[in-house]
Amino acid sequence: MLNNPVLILNQNYQPLNVCNTKRAIVLLNLGKAESMQDSAGQINTVSKVFNIPSIIRLHRMVKIPLHGRRLSRIGVFVRDKHTCQYCGTYSKTLTLDHVTPRSKGGQHEWNNVVSACSSCNHKKAGRNPLEAKMRLIKEPSPPRPNPFYLVERSAILSEWQPF
Repeated sequence: MLNNPVLILNQNYQPLNVCNTKRAIVLLNLGKAESMQDSAGQINTVSKVFNIPSIIRLHRMVKIPLHGRRLSRIGVFVRDKHTCQYCGTYSKTLTLDHVTPRSKGGQHEWNNVVSACSSCNHKKAGRNPLEAKMRLIKEPSPPRPNPFYLVERSAILSEWQPF
């Protein structure tokens, strides 16, 4: 119950991050945030009863850096939704593939790296998709600066959808 996910909104109602219930209650109790929506249930302490928050909004504006995210294996898999970008197979055991192979001058960057299943990666080998007669389902691009891309560990709750 104390580890349930809680959406944190910036002062302007922009999604900022996700924390656990315990952290959200601390922010509410310190007066740094207000509860926008509660989920079912309560937490009883010796002196107080707290509704379990689902969405909180900070009272102060937090500046979000707009610089790009660093390329990471997990980041590519999340961006590609754990789907091979050549055959469309969903898998938790994917590999990274450089669209333009590094041996041919391709860079290790968001625009050149995709998720691929082992068989497609092996089939493509050291060639580009055109040479291997393979098509990409979606062209690779850097992920958008959206906190939900950072939050794979918790599902996006239905009450969070308006934000």
